[in-house]
Amino acid sequence: MKTPKKKTAENFIKDIRRNTRRIFSSEQKIQIVMEALRAEMSVAELCRKYSINESQF
Repeated sequence: MKTPKKKTAENFIKDIRRNTRRIFSSEQKIQIVMEALRAEMSVAELCRKYSINESQF
């Protein structure tokens, strides 16, 4: 029987990032930008809606 490998802190953090990172398709990115250009919502509201940090917008 194999003994499980101990995870280092660095590997543990990488696993969390890999599992929690959102990936948007090109179509989704275009849709978000088009919503912003329509100016129906503020950038802050759009970022909250799509769970995007404003600095990444």
